[in-house]
Amino acid sequence: MTKEAIIQAISATIEERGCFLVEVTVSPDNDIEIVIEKEQGDVDWEDCAAIDKVMHEAFDQDVEDYALTVSSAGLDRPFKVYKQYVKALGTKVDVKFKGGKRLTATLSAATEDSVTLLYSAMEAVEGKKKKVKVEHEDSFGLSEINSVTPYIEFE
Repeated sequence: MTKEAIIQAISATIEERGCFLVEVTVSPDNDIEIVIEKEQGDVDWEDCAAIDKVMHEAFDQDVEDYALTVSSAGLDRPFKVYKQYVKALGTKVDVKFKGGKRLTATLSAATEDSVTLLYSAMEAVEGKKKKVKVEHEDSFGLSEINSVTPYIEFE
């Protein structure tokens, strides 16, 4: 069973449920993981169950001998597709850059190959003895970034 066959089998159900596909992985042992995200709101159990049902209707588990996991993208997983960036517009994200730099910022814009981040940094300013908070809004190419994940704030 190929990724393409899986995507073809589940696409209509994903769309009907107001979701989009983030990732499909198939291991050499035929362990299949389907990761989805909701256009609005959060993925719920019924979304995952509907996709599970379609997969079992399309592919006989006894013949294909596969294990299936259907899940949401989750808060700890890096964004994989453009729609995740669009959904996260206006929210805080954690960004890990190539080279090790990290930044927590508000995602203010996104394109297929770049993100614009709004953040503040303490900087030395001419005429001031102490560093002051300076607001920045900068664009970064996705080629400069290792990962972007939702920012989890504990209160």
